[in-house]
Amino acid sequence: MKKLLFFWNELKNTFWFVPILIILLSILLAIGFVYTDQIAKFSRTGLGRFFFVNSIDSARSILSTISGAMIGVAGTVFSVTLVALTLASSQLGPRLIRNFMYVRLNQIVLGSYISTYLYCLIVLNSIHQNSDYTFIPSLSILVAIIAAIANIILLIVFIHQIAVSIQADKVISDVSISISKQVKLLFPDKMGDDTDAEKVLNVDAVLSKYSNIISVKCPQSGYLQYIDGESLLKMMTNSEALFELNYRPGDYLVEGIEIGKLYTNEKMEKEEVAKILFQFVIGKTKNSQQDLEFSIHQMVEIASRALSPGINDPYTAITCIDNLTATVCYLAQAKFPSKYRIDDKKELRIIADTIDFEGVLDASFNQIRQFSAGSTAVIIRLMEVLLIIHEFATKENYKKAIVKHVKMTLNVGKQSIKEENDLEDLIERSKKIMIE
Repeated sequence: MKKLLFFWNELKNTFWFVPILIILLSILLAIGFVYTDQIAKFSRTGLGRFFFVNSIDSARSILSTISGAMIGVAGTVFSVTLVALTLASSQLGPRLIRNFMYVRLNQIVLGSYISTYLYCLIVLNSIHQNSDYTFIPSLSILVAIIAAIANIILLIVFIHQIAVSIQADKVISDVSISISKQVKLLFPDKMGDDTDAEKVLNVDAVLSKYSNIISVKCPQSGYLQYIDGESLLKMMTNSEALFELNYRPGDYLVEGIEIGKLYTNEKMEKEEVAKILFQFVIGKTKNSQQDLEFSIHQMVEIASRALSPGINDPYTAITCIDNLTATVCYLAQAKFPSKYRIDDKKELRIIADTIDFEGVLDASFNQIRQFSAGSTAVIIRLMEVLLIIHEFATKENYKKAIVKHVKMTLNVGKQSIKEENDLEDLIERSKKIMIE
């Protein structure tokens, strides 16, 4: 079930799904309004003459004008979208293109113009005039006029949205909001006083209970995008087996590599192993649904490009660091899931490869620190945010990971900062943690 939800989320985020839904809706509306025009007689006298078309020529002219304008604007919208994607790709990074494609307004705008065009064509085709029968779909034409007015307003909103969306601060803010939502979804619990499962379980003793070890091979090359953990746990419980994972979502897998080990006391048929592999989704690109590092790397890429000699924009890099700090501070208090998955019978069924706090810290600041050499303001800001994160850290191993990054940042500063006052300022900040 979770795997179906994964594919549904992926489908919703494609650029074509929402436009096609809008197009299908417009076709149904066109048929519905034409049918309504056939069974209902709308008055073309009094106020009706100001709203309903009275002649065949006027009806055809209005629908032809609207349909031609809509398909023309749809091409313009598509071109503007491509220009925005090109700018975003060259200035902020190619991996951010999908963020622009996922913007719901862009999808609605494209679908709205194309659907209005198709709506007008269908209604135009329903107009008939001969010696015996004349049909003018007055209500359908009125709806087409209202849709054209709405699309004009939508075009203004779209141009404003595009102009805002390619600004660096807006892109960073959107990525930060996306990371925050993902972090709270993946790590919903705050740190507690519960005992770690690693300290309770005797893993070697558990593994020794199984007589057979089956190496599960990866069926294809690609990135591990998703693991249906609940279904996999249920399968292991039913088979009274244990599965040890070697990789986690975001890792690249080569066809034939060992994706994990299956511990069992019974013989496993190929069909049963295939069912296990069915719980994994492997694709050609990375995915953010279960891969927190992918979302973090989007922010890191913006900062790294900003620190490149060709751009040299420390302010953008500092903005990225600030937004990453909020995420890491939350994770410094969050409860990271144990690598050991236990079923309802308190039996160990899955040993997962999970991310930890130090891994998140490395993913957030390693590359930025490496590219910050020579940028005094960025190095000092890195030191400042590490002090902030240290205040939120609740576990001793978290604090040790932060101290490690403080030392590395200090080393970069000593190697690249030539001004003595700036270097002394950096050293003084580091002492707030180093002397503890």
